[in-house]
Amino acid sequence: MFQNRLLTALIIVALSQPLFAAPKSSEDVLAAPKTKSSASTESSSKKPAQTAAATRSDSKDSNGAPRIHAASAVVVDATTGKVVYALNADEERAVASTQKLMTALLVSEAGGLDKNVTIQKSDTWAEPSKLDIEPGEVYKKGDLLRILMVKSMNDVARALARDTAGSVEAFAAKMNARALELGMKNSNFVNPNGLPAAGQHSTARDMSKLAVAAYKVKAIREAVKLKELRWQSPSGEVTVYHNTNRVLSSLEFCNGMKTGYTVAAGFCLVSSASYNGRDVISVVLGDAKEFVWKDSHNLLSWGLGIGSTTASER
Repeated sequence: MFQNRLLTALIIVALSQPLFAAPKSSEDVLAAPKTKSSASTESSSKKPAQTAAATRSDSKDSNGAPRIHAASAVVVDATTGKVVYALNADEERAVASTQKLMTALLVSEAGGLDKNVTIQKSDTWAEPSKLDIEPGEVYKKGDLLRILMVKSMNDVARALARDTAGSVEAFAAKMNARALELGMKNSNFVNPNGLPAAGQHSTARDMSKLAVAAYKVKAIREAVKLKELRWQSPSGEVTVYHNTNRVLSSLEFCNGMKTGYTVAAGFCLVSSASYNGRDVISVVLGDAKEFVWKDSHNLLSWGLGIGSTTASER
């Protein structure tokens, strides 16, 4: 009897012990599967994205336009002004010497390009790009307009502004009045040359409106397309100036228009091109030196429908 009771007790004790050690807590059970599951989820979610990035072309936007490096840009039909491409088009920015297109427009519209301009001392107060005109020198207004568009001389811009309106300040008022007439609602001009000034700004969209108006003026179109200009000073010395717009050389269909650069504005270019009866204008603002020419070249080519260089070929 005793043996039977002892055997029974031993069996009960044995059955009460677990076959395997229990986990310390339920968190230990869940921790490993959770981490493993999370890693699997992240890995699977990354793979499709990486594949898409590898197969996606970085040279073009979804609408087929070439990808560019500029802060803002616009491409328009030069005949109708219709916008066919826009990137941060209404972002207010300094536009540097591209605003000399407004100076050229007002000077051309004022007429008298065959008349003389006598340089005054105040005309020489400009840096850093200068023709080094001197008080008392006399030039044809049309000649000053051409070198302004080709080589972007800041003192020349002041001379033309003062001759047209009586003072730089009065000319700036004319610039802003003309801007409103053109529908340039987000622009304000303080001087005729684009040198940094408080409160002076425009946008890619506004500059395209200015460019369309300037493109229709024969005197401006004849000036901006010149790849080089022979300049004779009052002393008789002849200097050959090359156009600051490099796209005139890189794209055979390019026929203008105006470059610009300051530290605040970055590299800017308003450019135009004509091919097979189609005319387009590209505005590129806030670009880098190594990209501004190719970006403009590619946008013009795309706008004309003749293809463009891809980003990988830059």
